[in-house]
Amino acid sequence: MLSAGIDLRKIRERLGLTMRDVESASMLISQHHGSEEYLIPPSRLSDIETKGVIPSIFRFYSLAAIYHKPVRSLLQFYGIDMDAINSEWASSQPARSHIVTVDNERAAFNIPVKMDPGFDLSETSDLGRMVQQWGAVAFSMLSRLQSQGYTYAYIGNEDYTMYPILAPGSFVQVDESKRRVAERQWRSEYERPIYFVETRDGFTCCWCSVRMNALVLQPHPLSPVPVRVLRHPQEAEVIGQVVGVAMRLGNQVASESREARESSGSKSSAVLSPSGSLTATTGVALPSVSTRKKLG
Repeated sequence: MLSAGIDLRKIRERLGLTMRDVESASMLISQHHGSEEYLIPPSRLSDIETKGVIPSIFRFYSLAAIYHKPVRSLLQFYGIDMDAINSEWASSQPARSHIVTVDNERAAFNIPVKMDPGFDLSETSDLGRMVQQWGAVAFSMLSRLQSQGYTYAYIGNEDYTMYPILAPGSFVQVDESKRRVAERQWRSEYERPIYFVETRDGFTCCWCSVRMNALVLQPHPLSPVPVRVLRHPQEAEVIGQVVGVAMRLGNQVASESREARESSGSKSSAVLSPSGSLTATTGVALPSVSTRKKLG
């Protein structure tokens, strides 16, 4: 914390600002917001720079404005990397599905700017090996490529509505321009569109059909969630169609195996191997999901 204060002092000195200058500038910010929380007296600034005192979030705001620096750059002095927040999302697994707010504050992103000439979209490939060159592109430039408005959502850790197509804990991309429910004869469950729906109880992903003034929320046939018929749009509103998904594989199979053993009353125990697969203590591998379905 002391080194962070030293870094802040170096910025102030490079700008040619005295502690009184910082106080005067913070006073204007304080008056603008109508709160003394933004005010930075010289004594407090001295404690921040020389004694390792951590400024409040309001004073962080004032320092960033006075020093003409992004708040995230000042937070890095204290070991807080705002760009790493998304990687920490796995620490929380909310039970309910909800809309995800994507951080777009970064000025630039590293994206692939040159691909291997042998890269074939028709084949499954290791994308990392196909990228020949990465480059930083300003976020403002990427926004020009946006042709549609997307919403990003997280499937709740206990939301099995569209399992196994959409596993709990998945992230989905929702196209808000596709709110009209399409109805016709679908050749497969993967062809039928999945919609992101808001109800009075929260959000959910499901198949939909319209009946008079009602919206039928249809879960996957293998899901334990029942069909719901809600008044539309009073009780249910289609936010958009799911057009992309990112999810982990394997964890739900282990969970289902455990539930099957508990419901059958089997006395044989099983352990979770480092590879993530369940193996009975007798050394005999448990049958796969498809095998157990056939066995009944």
